[in-house]
Amino acid sequence: MNTDRPEHDAETAPDSPPSPRAREGGGPLVETIPEGDNRARLVCPDCGYIEYANPKVVVGAVCVWEEKILLCRRAIAPRIGYWTIPAGYMELNESTTDGAVREVREEACTRILVDGLVGIYEIPHISQVHVIHRARLSEPVFAPGIESQEVALFAWADIPWDALAFPSNTWALERFREGGGPVLYTAKDVVTLD
Repeated sequence: MNTDRPEHDAETAPDSPPSPRAREGGGPLVETIPEGDNRARLVCPDCGYIEYANPKVVVGAVCVWEEKILLCRRAIAPRIGYWTIPAGYMELNESTTDGAVREVREEACTRILVDGLVGIYEIPHISQVHVIHRARLSEPVFAPGIESQEVALFAWADIPWDALAFPSNTWALERFREGGGPVLYTAKDVVTLD
C-alpha cells in the first residue's frame, strides 16, 4: 500500500485516482483518446490496455429501531469524530442491498432488514453515486466496528446535525423523514467540508 497518498473516502475522493495498473508497476500509460471513444483515457501503447476511470458507488442505510436512527461516529479519515449513517464503497460482486448490509455489520456490528430505498444521490464533482436504503435493526444490539468510535440510536430531535460527516447524510435522513418513494437527487454545487 502506498502510504504517500492521502486516505480518501466517500465525498472526498480525488478527481483522478492513479490507475491500479500504474500502482502495480504495469506497462506505461499514455493519456489519449482511444479509437471509437470520445474522451481521453490512460492507454498502454505497448498492449493497447485502456484504463477506464469510473465513478465510485457508495452504499449504505438509514437504520431504525423504534423510531430512533442508528448513527456511527467515524474512527477513520476523513471526518474522524463526525457522525454518519453506516455507508461505504460497494465491493465487487455484491448488490447495493448486500453492500448496505455489509457496511452496517462492519461499522455498527449489527444486523438489519432492508425494506426499501431512500434514494440515489449523484455527486458528480467527486464522481460518486450514493445508493441509500431504508432498514430496520433486527434487534437493538450494536457496537462500534473497526471504522467507528461509537454507535448510538438517536431520536430525530437529538440527531447531531452540525456534526454529521457528509452532506449526503443530511439528504438521506431528511428524505427518510419525508417518507414516500425513493428520490433521485443530483448535487448541483461543490460542497466544502470543514
